[in-house]
Amino acid sequence: MRVLVNFERCRSNGICADLAPEIFEVRSDGYLYLLKEDLSGNDISLAADAVNSCPTQALSLLDP
Repeated sequence: MRVLVNFERCRSNGICADLAPEIFEVRSDGYLYLLKEDLSGNDISLAADAVNSCPTQALSLLDP
């Protein structure tokens, strides 16, 4: 499973980073950073929660 970020839509509000800090991080520059793209195990569930909680719908999961 892979998580994708549409950075044009992302507003770096940090909801995803709060839900899945192992995967997403908002740094001091105010921008979102993706720490892991390829996911397995519990990370998939955490990423799915973040995808469903994103207010700008900037996140998606891809099953290759």
